[in-house]
Amino acid sequence: MNIIKIIKRKINKELLIQLIFLIILLIISFIVLNNLYFNLQVNGIGFKFNWLMQPSGFAISENSLNYTTSDNYLLALINGFINSLKVIIFSLLIATTIGFTIGLSSISNNIIIKYFSRIYIIIIRQTPLLLQLMFWYFIGILSIKESTLKLTNTYLSISNQGIIIFGAYLTPEFSSLLIGLSIFTGAYISEVVRGGIISVSRGQWEAFQSLGLSPLDGLTNIIIPQALPAIIPGLTSQYLNLTKNSTLAIAVGYADIYAISDTIINQTGRSIEGFIILILFFLLLNLIISKLMGIFNKIILKLQRR
Repeated sequence: MNIIKIIKRKINKELLIQLIFLIILLIISFIVLNNLYFNLQVNGIGFKFNWLMQPSGFAISENSLNYTTSDNYLLALINGFINSLKVIIFSLLIATTIGFTIGLSSISNNIIIKYFSRIYIIIIRQTPLLLQLMFWYFIGILSIKESTLKLTNTYLSISNQGIIIFGAYLTPEFSSLLIGLSIFTGAYISEVVRGGIISVSRGQWEAFQSLGLSPLDGLTNIIIPQALPAIIPGLTSQYLNLTKNSTLAIAVGYADIYAISDTIINQTGRSIEGFIILILFFLLLNLIISKLMGIFNKIILKLQRR
């Protein structure tokens, strides 16, 4: 009975501390927001979003919609949303492919493949992403001459005008950002994959070898499924980092949501509203990614229990 009373007291104490913390947080938030609103009113700025319906008056290089300079700021922001989603989604797919490939290669018995993977990881992880993006934009794309490679009935064209692959045109800005984000994040994902794989007990490796399975079959059917619960949390973190790192698109002139919002803020002076829109966009996107990865992790754990 004494133990139960002690536990109840401890729980009540923790709830009280949390309640006090929540009240303090709400008070501070109210004071900050109230002061912000008051200052905006005093300066005649106010807090409103009706400017979203005003004509933007600026062009967007990466036009995913039928957007023109006479369209409103809202359509410009939606265009930026789509542009950001495009580069984030494709970068996630490519970075994951690179990460798993390099992660597996880094534990290969082939010395050349193993050391090539380690060198790639060291170089990419020890240099800033911004520097890599500038490299891919100015040296990797803009400095090259046109080169066309024939692939069956389609063409792969890489030039200073961008990349054309299977009939799809990728602008120099999109191409450099896609390559830079994918290669950079892929290096970090590869370390997550390598760590997850080596966390699987040695007995599992010996088990599939004793069954006569090839290393590839053993990895794909036995080792990787067991390593996924250890890989997914780190993979989720890298996905979230890639999403946030995509805002560096402004460095290569790619018209993502951040770049377009920055232009709108400079034209309208609505910095508070502009940053609120940006925060909500990335907050929502990161919550969606975290939720989906959480669901995926639960599915993997359920399958392993069977």
